[in-house]
Amino acid sequence: MGTPRMRAEVRFAGFGGQGIISAGKIAGRAASIYGGKQAVMMQSYGPEARGGACNADLVVSDAVIGYPQLSQPSILVIMSQEAYEKYGQNIDHDGTMIVDQDLVDFEEMPPSVSKVYTVPATRLADELGRKIVANVVMLGALAAITEIVSRDAMLDAILNSVPPRTKDLNERAFVTGYEKGKEALGEHT
Repeated sequence: MGTPRMRAEVRFAGFGGQGIISAGKIAGRAASIYGGKQAVMMQSYGPEARGGACNADLVVSDAVIGYPQLSQPSILVIMSQEAYEKYGQNIDHDGTMIVDQDLVDFEEMPPSVSKVYTVPATRLADELGRKIVANVVMLGALAAITEIVSRDAMLDAILNSVPPRTKDLNERAFVTGYEKGKEALGEHT
């Protein structure tokens, strides 16, 4: 009997303009180009585009991906209330949810989720000077909380995906998110 294969199904969800699709692309690049895994991403926008619902679905595996669509995500990264209401219940029973705590409000943990980590991504990005890097803060938290991609692979993918003049800001956003993710992970152990 061979070694069990790793397959992670990740859904990034929020609203247009938050960099949800970019986050999915960067995480896929981190897994495939810098992490040596297979990755496939699909994206969806609401009819409004900017400001409307959008999501990026990412499958990461250490084997060839025969079926690229998500059946039930094992990881949800949620950055808006609408996204939580739409996708919050559709997660694997051992799933992990990472939410922007200032933009997502829920009274109790969804019954289908085993772990919820809250990260004030938008607030942290604002404190860094640009709300637009909230998605990078969440990528830092994702790298810290899950094992789908290493810290170094994610950072390399970010720095090779952003304009040169924004590399410093994006690196600070990633490190901030990574540290906040480690802190949130410590609260669950």
